[in-house]
Amino acid sequence: MHPTLERSGVGSNLAVALGLSALVALMAIDLVTELGVGTSKFHVLVETSAIIAGATAVVGIVRRLRELSRETHTLREHLTESRADGERWARQARNLIDGLGAAIDDQLESWHLTAAEKDIALLLLKGLEHKEIAVLRGVSENTVRQQAGSLYRKAGLGGRHELAAFFLEDLLGPRSTVKT
Repeated sequence: MHPTLERSGVGSNLAVALGLSALVALMAIDLVTELGVGTSKFHVLVETSAIIAGATAVVGIVRRLRELSRETHTLREHLTESRADGERWARQARNLIDGLGAAIDDQLESWHLTAAEKDIALLLLKGLEHKEIAVLRGVSENTVRQQAGSLYRKAGLGGRHELAAFFLEDLLGPRSTVKT
């Protein structure tokens, strides 16, 4: 059985409905057979009540199975739509990130930075400290400070905050004016 159907209880409900249907059919056959040999009215009433109760339960189970089937169908449609939305969002995000990365690379190139200075700039934009960058690059912290200083001079920026602000300014859009 399909895992979704099993989790929703369809499999067990179907088994109960089939078993109960078989039991109701056997009881009906038994009742018809007993009517031919002259059974008591009380016995006929009890078996008829049991048959009606069983048939009612089967009808209830079948209705519930239909509801579960409709719900499963609706959930599958929603899941398909959600997956498509997620894939669309992921593509858009990839395109934006790729575009942002290209724009940052272009800007770093326009500042005529060395390869080491570009690496330092990207790591600083990611929020790493000089000590962390030194460990990553396998150089001294002093070397990282010198390369960072060089990139700030070439870019005409006052430090790491201005570097971050340079790239974030366009991303954040216009500032709202606050009235005091």
